[in-house]
Formats: sequence, structure tokens, C-alpha cells
Amino acid sequence: MKTFSSPGVCLIAALAAGCTFDASQLRALPDGAVDYPAVPDAPTATGGSGVSPGTGGAGGIGATGGGAAGGTRYAGASGITTSPFGGNGDAGVPDAPAAQPDVPIGGAGGGAAGIGGSGGTGGGTTSSTGGANGSLGGTTGATGGTTSAGGTTAIGGTTANGGSSSSSDASAGGAAPPSCSGLAATCGPLGNGDCCASLLVPGGTFNRSDDPNSPATVADFYLDQYEITVGRFRRFVNAGMGTQASPPAPGAGVHPLITDSGWKSAWNASLPANTDALKAAMQCFLGYQTWTDTAGANESMPQNCISWYDAFAFCAWDGGRLPTEAEWNYAAAGGSEQRYYPWSNPPTSTTVDDSYAVYCGGSCSSTQNVGSKSPKGDGKWGHSDLAGNVWEWTLDWYANYQTPCSNCADLAAAPNRAIRGGDFDGNASYLRPADRGLYVDDKGYFVGARCARSAPR
Repeated sequence: MKTFSSPGVCLIAALAAGCTFDASQLRALPDGAVDYPAVPDAPTATGGSGVSPGTGGAGGIGATGGGAAGGTRYAGASGITTSPFGGNGDAGVPDAPAAQPDVPIGGAGGGAAGIGGSGGTGGGTTSSTGGANGSLGGTTGATGGTTSAGGTTAIGGTTANGGSSSSSDASAGGAAPPSCSGLAATCGPLGNGDCCASLLVPGGTFNRSDDPNSPATVADFYLDQYEITVGRFRRFVNAGMGTQASPPAPGAGVHPLITDSGWKSAWNASLPANTDALKAAMQCFLGYQTWTDTAGANESMPQNCISWYDAFAFCAWDGGRLPTEAEWNYAAAGGSEQRYYPWSNPPTSTTVDDSYAVYCGGSCSSTQNVGSKSPKGDGKWGHSDLAGNVWEWTLDWYANYQTPCSNCADLAAAPNRAIRGGDFDGNASYLRPADRGLYVDDKGYFVGARCARSAPR
């Protein structure tokens, strides 16, 4: 058992007997050592056959999205909700020069028979003899609107060859999450990436902390590409949210596969009383906090000095939730690849230096802009900063791994919450997906978060 006091650091190995600590400045110690191939875009569906100018034939019905595994992520702005995990479409297909045969199973293009050769709802721009189609998830009008760059997707953006999505559109209907509305693209290594991108993590089974005795299975989910930035959190603060006066609704931020995982009204008292108190609380450590009361140079930095309750409230407000510890570990480990570091390729590679992650073993003075080490330090599915920069809150309390685990989370109250990923001021051993951290559910200059989002079912 060890006690630390400067600056409030208590590093604890997983499952250790414990330590005494200054709870206001406690810091965690990890446990220690211990692609999804993109779904190709479905074949382009075609519009209904224009038998005559007044009797357009039946179009292909987008029953399962673009082909057996294709489809639109969530729904387009007015599109049809289809299979959630298909590749996104490329640019819309131009008008058909001649009537095309009906498509038995297709993407979002091709709707019910139109009049005068028009494609039905979900079709693209019509031609004289038949409806034209967009590829997968075109934005539709009442009787076949014009497709646009493969269609507006929900969380997923348009990517070639059915790759992982990266758009800021949120849930069905294509509206951006509140933290992303009108937000400039300033993240990533060039400072021009979408700070609100969210990427699909295909589900599967793996070993938590690389331990064969602790297997877990997670379903498909989305995980934000970047940690929550100051700029995104500023919209939350400016909206007056995250306070006792404006707490999340009971049940908000729930994991759809985990009962009773949403917000509890009893937690309201753990939020700051009002917006001024929230701003003051984020000034948690002079010289290290990233929040500024006025927007400035830190807008693309990860937001630190937020408690577990602040992080939960933000993600719930933003249309997401906190990832479970198992989900976070799965994404960082590359699923069943069990990567040594998130970027390890081959998975057993132990190569690490500060070109992969924001860390320095105690000599760094601050965080860096999110995605600054991308793509070199990205995980298997394109997520940045899964190692270094700031530790990240997860949904779980810190406890022995529960088994079996299928979309599980430890919701039984305990002294500390589980945090993951290491921080800018740590050393390389903290960066491994196999490592766990723990921290009291209060603010710390070395802790931030990223949100998860559930795919439509």
C-alpha cells in the first residue's frame, strides 16, 4: 500500500489491495503487462421501369439496405432506415438513359411505382423513362429527390469502398449532434478534421486486459474518433447544461443492451450548481487545465478537469453515452487482434515513441490537440488518442472483471471508476490496452472522455 501526495497521484495496479490517497488529487495506476474489413458498398439499385409515361413500373424495394449487408447508417435526412452496418455510398448515380428492370432487393434507391416514369419515394432524380438512383442512402424527396454524394448518413459519413464512416451527422434524420452544430473542422494532424466524427466498431469477442480468463463479447457500436474537445464542451456549457439546474433526464445516456445504465436523478447533486460553478470547476489545476472561459487556442484540445458525472451528462446531451470498459478495451485492442498498443501492426509489435501518442513519462507540460498523432497512432478502426493525451472515463465502476461478460458493465457502486488509455504525463506502460486505471469520480487534470453511440437496431 502506498500513499502519494504530489500532485495528488495514486497509481494503483489492477486488483491491488489498495492505497490511501488524497481523494481530491488521486491518480490511477494501470494493471501492468499483461479490420473489420470494411463492408463493400452494395450494388447500385436502379429505379423502376418506366413502362409508359403515365405508368412507371415498380422500383426496387430497399428492404435490407444496399444488398444483403449494405445500407445507410441510421437514415438519411429523409431516407429509409436500412441495415445499420453497410458501407456508405459513393456519389449519386446519374439519371438512367432508358428504363431499367426492377431490382428485387436494393439500396435506398428505387421506390414504389411513380406516375409518368418518376421513381417512387426513395428514388433519385427521374428521367423520361425511369427513375434514377443514388447509391445507398440518397437523400430523398417526397417523390424521389436528387441524391447527393452517396446520401447523408447518420453517424457515418461518405467513404469510398464501404469504409468506416466519419461524419458528424447524428441519429435518424441526419441532424448533427448538438456539440457539432456549426463547429469548424479543426481536429487531426492537419487541423482540418471533423472533431465530431464517430466510427463503427464491429462487435466481437476478445480477452479483457489480454487475459484469457476474462473474455468478453460486445455488440457493434460507434465510438467517437476523437476525445471530447474544448470546443465541443463549450457548446454544452453555453447551452446551460451539465448543472443541477439543467441535469440530464432520468434514463438519459442509457446503453440499450444494459438495463438500468442510464442517468439517475440521485446523481444531479454531483453536478455543479450552475454554469458559473461548472466553469470554475474546470479550472482544476493551474497550467494544466484546457478550459478557457473565452474561446481561443485550446478549442481542439481534449477537455480535461471534468468529473465522471460531467462526462456522462455531456455524452447524454450529445445523443450518445459513455462506453463500457469492455467496449473501450475492445476498440483499443483491435478486438480479437489483442494489440499490444492500439497502433501495433502486427498486433505483437511493441514499437512505441512519442510519434505514436502524446506521452512523455513525466516531462510533458500539457495535452496536445486531439488527433495530433494520427494516423500513425490510430487504432484498428481509425480512432485517435486511445493511448496518451488524457485518460478517459468509462461507464463502469472499477472492480474485478465479471464473467461471463456479454455487453456487460459493472454498475455496482465502488470507491473508484474505471479509466482507460493513459495520459500525456505518463509513461509507455500506461498506454497499453491491457492496462486499467481507476480514479474517484471527480475532476482531474489528466482525465477526459469520449462518447460512444449505439447503432440503430
